[in-house]
Amino acid sequence: MFRVDVDPALLLETEEQRQLRAVLRGFLSGACGPEEMRKQTAGPRGHDQELWERLAGEIGVHGLALPEEYGGAGCSFAELAVALEEAGRVLCPAPLLPTVVLAGYALLGSGDRRACERWLPGIARGALTATVAGFLYAADITAERGPDGWVLRGQADFVPDGQDADLLLVAARAPDGPRLFACEPDSGTCDRNRRPVLDLTRRQALVGFRGAPAEPVGEAGRAPGIVEAVLDAGRAALAAEQVGGCAHALDAVLAYISQRTQFGRPIGSFQAVKHRLADLLVEVEGARSSSAWAAACLAGRTGELPVAASAAAVACSAAYRRATAEYVQLHGGVGFTWEHPAHLYLRRARADEALFGTADDHRVRLAGMLGLTGRPA
Repeated sequence: MFRVDVDPALLLETEEQRQLRAVLRGFLSGACGPEEMRKQTAGPRGHDQELWERLAGEIGVHGLALPEEYGGAGCSFAELAVALEEAGRVLCPAPLLPTVVLAGYALLGSGDRRACERWLPGIARGALTATVAGFLYAADITAERGPDGWVLRGQADFVPDGQDADLLLVAARAPDGPRLFACEPDSGTCDRNRRPVLDLTRRQALVGFRGAPAEPVGEAGRAPGIVEAVLDAGRAALAAEQVGGCAHALDAVLAYISQRTQFGRPIGSFQAVKHRLADLLVEVEGARSSSAWAAACLAGRTGELPVAASAAAVACSAAYRRATAEYVQLHGGVGFTWEHPAHLYLRRARADEALFGTADDHRVRLAGMLGLTGRPA
């Protein structure tokens, strides 16, 4: 039988976390509103470099969950989850998920102190963007020893922020077993082509390696374990972003139906609308609880994380899909227009559903982990 063993204190928001939330909400609402976000996604890098640096320098978001010895704040993922939720509320296009979560946790999980000392301080101060390749989807990447060291060959598709990241953490097959490698890509040995994607706020790319120089990170044979742990961290982070998006959609709908009138009364007073929003609120609060559990498991480094991460993936994806559908529909005709931000949240919700595996994938995984089927997790 599965037993929940997470520290209950990690599930409760502290005063420091509430203050962080208030600071971030005020900052992002002014610096990353709908129009600013559209301008950022249309730019060459897909995000505002000044905003990226201010998030790191003024608020310290990038280093929240990083140890102090690597330039971080020495907090936990619980604090970072607050920042991710607020970023998800405004669809902030800055690559926090690939850089701070995926690449950051890949370096920490490798146990390679030299690699952490080299790259984590740059991530913490906002001077470096990074991502992972060969983690999310099927990839064919091999590593071999060249005259001057290790080189990578092959390709990985739909790499988040793959076109612009300064550092790639790559899972590759090596002669001594699967390994993690760090690659600082250059145009001579690495091709990076942007993919057309549904979510305009989260760029992805096809990355090809043609003898790209790389450095091994961690020990040989440990890559599969690191990859799985990083993906669970990514699922917990994505769940926090989705909860933020749900909260925005619900708030926006409530504000609209309180003002929009039909037959001489606010449409929010109609019983049918009340029922829809009551059902949505229940689902969003359930998603919030699932996200909090996953964040607490990651912050507390408990063995429950795989179960919590998959449960959050199922609950938060479903809630975000429903919240964005209601966002569009309950705004009536204006909700379907290009000018209104509702479709941007709908795009993010639909794209997120497949980012770390679909809900059905996670249901199968949960059944295996909980012993509900004969299939292994």
